[in-house]
Amino acid sequence: MNYEIATLKEKTVVGKSIRTTNENGQSMQDIGKMWQDFLGQGYYDIIANQATGKGIGLYTEYDSDASKPYTFMCCLEVSNEDGTELETRRIRAGKYAKFTIKGNPMEAVGKAWQAIWSMDLDRKFSDDFEVYHNDSEDMENQTIDIYVSVI
Repeated sequence: MNYEIATLKEKTVVGKSIRTTNENGQSMQDIGKMWQDFLGQGYYDIIANQATGKGIGLYTEYDSDASKPYTFMCCLEVSNEDGTELETRRIRAGKYAKFTIKGNPMEAVGKAWQAIWSMDLDRKFSDDFEVYHNDSEDMENQTIDIYVSVI
């Protein structure tokens, strides 16, 4: 799987989070439910000061690596966090391996993470995230960028 190295500035995000684990497929259930709730409860409409309007799935607060518990957050990047009652987090500035995939988000993202987990990346396990471009009416042809924090 091909990737490029990107150096990113800090991002402020606002949304909702859950603590989960990849053990026994728990994260698949938790993350799916989080997105369902996030979209179903209209958070896209109520989060103020949106910077890009693109959904972000943030993986952070790893206990050690992807085999241990971590926090997942459905969120949007904001220009400032004024007036929000939702959770706010910072995606740290730094170096990331950027993977761009196309397809149905429900299928393509899972397959991409499976491939990423098997790669020999020098991961930091600090902030990893997906950016959903929502650039097509066709759900089978969506663009998603996956950023993996690297040393």
